[in-house]
Amino acid sequence: MTQETKTVASTCWECSTHCGGHFTTQDGRVTKITPNADHPASLGAFCVKGFKGLPELTYHPDRVLHPMRRTGERGEGQWQQISWDEALDEMCDRFLKTQKEHGPLSLCGAVSNAHFSRGVSLALLMRAFGTPNWMMNQDLCGGCRALSDKLTGLTMGNGEDIDNTSCALIVGRNPSAADPTQWLAIKRAQKKGAKIITIDPARTQAAAISDLWLQPKLGTDAAIALAMINWIIVNDRYDHEMVENWCHGFDALAERAAKYSPEHASKISGVPANDIIKAAEWYSEGPSCFVSGHGIDAFSAGVQTYRAFHALVAISGNLDRVGGNRRVKKPAGFTNYIEVIHKPEFRLPLEVEEQTIGADRFPLWAGPKGWQTACHNPSVINAVLTGEPYPVRAMYVTGVNIVITYPNTQKTIEALKSLDYLCVATHMMTPTVEFADLVLPKTTGLEDEEISLEANGPCLSVVQPSHPPIGEARSDFWIAGELVKRLEERGHTEARRFFPWHTKREFNEYLLGDGSIDMETLLEASYAEYEYDLGNFARDGFKTPTGKIELYSETLSDMGLDPLPDYVPTKDAADRAETEEDFPLLLLTGAREKSYHHSRFRDQSWARKVAPDPWLQLHPETAAAYGVETDDWVTVETAGHEGSCRLKVRVTDETMENVARTGMGWWYPETVGPEHGALDVNVNAALSYDGPKDPVTGSSDIRGIPCRLIRTNQAAAAE
Repeated sequence: MTQETKTVASTCWECSTHCGGHFTTQDGRVTKITPNADHPASLGAFCVKGFKGLPELTYHPDRVLHPMRRTGERGEGQWQQISWDEALDEMCDRFLKTQKEHGPLSLCGAVSNAHFSRGVSLALLMRAFGTPNWMMNQDLCGGCRALSDKLTGLTMGNGEDIDNTSCALIVGRNPSAADPTQWLAIKRAQKKGAKIITIDPARTQAAAISDLWLQPKLGTDAAIALAMINWIIVNDRYDHEMVENWCHGFDALAERAAKYSPEHASKISGVPANDIIKAAEWYSEGPSCFVSGHGIDAFSAGVQTYRAFHALVAISGNLDRVGGNRRVKKPAGFTNYIEVIHKPEFRLPLEVEEQTIGADRFPLWAGPKGWQTACHNPSVINAVLTGEPYPVRAMYVTGVNIVITYPNTQKTIEALKSLDYLCVATHMMTPTVEFADLVLPKTTGLEDEEISLEANGPCLSVVQPSHPPIGEARSDFWIAGELVKRLEERGHTEARRFFPWHTKREFNEYLLGDGSIDMETLLEASYAEYEYDLGNFARDGFKTPTGKIELYSETLSDMGLDPLPDYVPTKDAADRAETEEDFPLLLLTGAREKSYHHSRFRDQSWARKVAPDPWLQLHPETAAAYGVETDDWVTVETAGHEGSCRLKVRVTDETMENVARTGMGWWYPETVGPEHGALDVNVNAALSYDGPKDPVTGSSDIRGIPCRLIRTNQAAAAE
């Protein structure tokens, strides 16, 4: 029997890195994936989540392949297979029923972000139903970074030119686990003589290979950045031309930074002053590249911390230069996903968007002026449970497992169970899916077509399907389009305005516009490069009120917030004396693992062999004080929250004394549902979503939280 074999050039979209590869299909199944060394963004990088995770997700025996309706009580796990027509008619009618009873604002969506087409599809679908409300995970992953970049005017996200740098400054980033493209570039740069500086409380692989490792106390990175700024200014190592022509508020920044001598920053951070000086000196020599991650992002001082580092990039002249941080520039005619949701033709009336949940408190995050216009997540959960500021009664969740990824797991479950209607689109039966009324099967990255801009290329890249969808799986775009069609059929003809495309290819061609790059060019190689120049600030400008890089933010000033970057201790750090006796350790969350992407792949055998259980790193001295050893189980409790979780100890000096370091996203698919361990081994069960918040993004403190450990019976923990 002859087997049909074909290979397509495509891109892995299991995370935002987007590695190019060649995908070989034999008789309708991908059997081989090889990196594409010619892809200008990834340059041959690829990780195990793409090699193993993506195919196993697609061909997993437990994958959801048909629409299902709940038949028992919510969470009982009783389902009936139904047709797509039945499923979509039901969802549309139930949403319209909720809309009629409680108003359009009572409908809400949830997705990972608008970085992928699923986010745009979800946001526009919600608008077609008349609601501006949709949630995304970015408040805890990249949101503070993005808002700082926007306020400062840099527009440099993902523009790291590591291969050409002389100094890579890695802050709150573990690229060996999070970004294979960055990790290979860092090692190439170091081999060519570049200096590597890492600022991280944990000894990551990046810290281990660094020429200089700064190990700060949790949450003190901003003090180090301001001390570096201070040293560069005092020693006249800043870029005078850049500052004089393109920076607003330099004198005010210099005055603020003057408070942070290296010695003062050392007292705050615990990092030796000489190391801070050396970092500033190396970085100022340039060209230098700032490589950052969500380690300094997801907490109540995230924007201010990022603003300090972004100011450092600006005054040092490392913006939009070879070996620095390039600005994001697009090929002519191209529109990215986030731009789509901001286009006037796809917007709701201003008075409706201003009612987006959270827009009153965090207008730069939620509502018409918001970064992606999404809601403030914990405020939505509260609205579901309290009806304030108004009821939220029906929800559509896709591409995100919010029971696992939102802090205060108990509260999220309570909110989902209290909804009048919940629909979830998914690949697998996750804890979030278990509480749904309707389940819809989604396509994977081997079955769909996507386009994105890779600023680190720079290039456009494409995901093209290796084979048709398995079973009855359909894309998020198709699901949204079918629901809009049903709205039209039910007399809501205005819905089509928010979703004018009838096929995914039509939408992708809309993104490409009338520029020189077309679909045929993209599909042939999986990428297309475009003309790019550096440092043309007079032409490109800066999207800020002053038209310059705002070291002093006029936007924040108008809002009554501090317009200058500063070190802001978290409330837990400020109140440490009150909690230290009962909660003597600090919990550091968000550590990355190569095997998992947030809550994904916990149901895959290869990943569980590598990392079978949720772990908690403890320094040997800390472990000895608690009388625990590697593989012991402990219960983690945090100050100010009634929940807890159980984690498996790893004794290592990779973390600091009196710090408990862990990751996120754990659940056990094999355990009895519906929670599948979400209330047991998931660190978010021990964290609050209602604590102190960043005044710009509303991001909650989930790092540096005072905690305590209780040794747990090992046999019971392993059951």
